[in-house]
Amino acid sequence: MPAHAVAPLTPYLSMVAFAFIYYRRIRRSFGRQQWKSTRAIVRLSILGLVTAMLVLAACFLPHVALGIALGALLGAGLGLLSLRHTHTEWADGSGWYTPNPWIGGALSVVLLGRLIWRWSQGAFSTGGTSGQNASPLTMGIAAALVVYSLVHVGGLWLRMRALRPALPGRA
Repeated sequence: MPAHAVAPLTPYLSMVAFAFIYYRRIRRSFGRQQWKSTRAIVRLSILGLVTAMLVLAACFLPHVALGIALGALLGAGLGLLSLRHTHTEWADGSGWYTPNPWIGGALSVVLLGRLIWRWSQGAFSTGGTSGQNASPLTMGIAAALVVYSLVHVGGLWLRMRALRPALPGRA
């Protein structure tokens, strides 16, 4: 398909991709989930990179720094609270966890609602390459979600590592 034929579809394709990614994010907030160590390490690496980018954004866009800092503090607190209410177990030869659906789901809905609000107000229609149209509230909510996920996944990784039964021949 030629590039000029795809260009009019780009906004719709990006929204479909965003919706799919968000669906997967919300789905991980509900029900019993199988623990996969490799996936957790990859997720922690990506979240660490995104956290570093948020810190850079706070340094280079001072008008959003307070929002990012407050969001990160709120996210860390919510991550610890959610981790406290997450049930973990080792059964059938693998780790399982049941996350608290309210905290992660609420953060996801708040971020999605804020992004929809900003989109409806035309915030993303200008191209936004300068960063001057970045909202402290939106960046704070994003920081809360990222730091929440970082604390929750990191805490789960430590908890599952401690729960894992010792393999024969491994001290």
